[in-house]
Amino acid sequence: MQTNFTAAQLADPQVARSNEILRTCVHCGFCTATCPTYQVLGDELDSPRGRIYLIKDMLEAGRPADARTVRHIDRCLSCLSCMTTCPSGVHYMHLVDHAREHIERTYRRPLTDRLLRAVLARVIPHPMRFRVAMLLAKAARPFRAVVPDARLRAMLDMAAAPIPPVSRNDDPQVFPAQGERRARVALMTGCAQRALNTDINDATIRLLTRLGVEVAVVAGAGCCGAVTHHMGKADLAHAAAAANVRAFARESAGPGLDAIVINTSGCGTTVKDYGHMFRGGPLAADAARVAGLACDVSEFLVRLGIPAGAPRGLRVAYHAACSLQHGQQVKSAPKDLLRRAGFDVTEPADAHLCCGSAGTYNLLQPAIADELKRRKVATLEARAPDVIAAGNIGCMMQIGSGTAVPVVHTVELLDWATGGPIPPRLAAALP
Repeated sequence: MQTNFTAAQLADPQVARSNEILRTCVHCGFCTATCPTYQVLGDELDSPRGRIYLIKDMLEAGRPADARTVRHIDRCLSCLSCMTTCPSGVHYMHLVDHAREHIERTYRRPLTDRLLRAVLARVIPHPMRFRVAMLLAKAARPFRAVVPDARLRAMLDMAAAPIPPVSRNDDPQVFPAQGERRARVALMTGCAQRALNTDINDATIRLLTRLGVEVAVVAGAGCCGAVTHHMGKADLAHAAAAANVRAFARESAGPGLDAIVINTSGCGTTVKDYGHMFRGGPLAADAARVAGLACDVSEFLVRLGIPAGAPRGLRVAYHAACSLQHGQQVKSAPKDLLRRAGFDVTEPADAHLCCGSAGTYNLLQPAIADELKRRKVATLEARAPDVIAAGNIGCMMQIGSGTAVPVVHTVELLDWATGGPIPPRLAAALP
């Protein structure tokens, strides 16, 4: 794609990076075939190619974002399926992230939008605030029918799930390896996950220590910054990310780390991009080192190896989170591990398409998210599974709200297969 940025514009590293990405695009349109919003809406401007044209026009002109551009960029899930599909290697993620920052700086949203997005940005990344918000939402659920805004109704619907007790395993501490120590890792405990489902971190710690891994929950580490990053709130996102860089860099330089294990794939995609986020700044070296140590829990378990298990006679429908299969290009590891552990693994049709969760997307764009959920649940249930497994808390919540089939994290099944307890959601569903 031909671009016409001025030399002054290209002096800005973000504009220079976006220019590189734009010039890679050859307008082929392959991305439209795998874009979930284009599949649902059928509008060229709700495809990656259409959004690329809008972003190019906005950035080249150096103008503030307009309502039309904002509407179509807001509808993007950042599922990154287009990046998997693209034969030219267009790095759409960095481009749309830049566009969202530009929108946040230059566009004044309606008051209700500003308030809603501010609340999400200040609540979800903080587990205790999120717990309090869900308790308040539970109290408001009886009045759902009279709530006029579909986005607020979506938030009340999220509060239908039980709120688990706080897990003290999420506090900074070190869990010793059982038997001979094979590795030492830091576990990123997440933010929303600590409020929504404490079983995931508990299972991860049990599994890793059982396999001879010392697990450190590092003081000073917290939200990865993804929630605010994808809302274009760069200052909040970078502050959260910088805190993680400093915390994990200290741990790596001190006791040492073989990996930073992440069991929420949305976080993993962001942490692996810390090197880009902090390029050229004082944190550049530490950020690159942290990004290089980051890996999804399934990647680390493949590297480590798990014992083979006897067939369990349990059919597992595996849902590939977009942030894992597209954002991190981790595709076979979770399925290979589940099969090795003794599970019968199946995948739904159109496994590359998003379930509609996408961070805060299901709260900000509930109509599109609900349609994507309906389609995803239908393809998963068509496989007649006993349980659905996924590697991202957002996907688990989204799919779980639309099906009676129990939805658990992949690591919960692996923990059970190697000597841990049966996942609570699965135990409740089995006869």
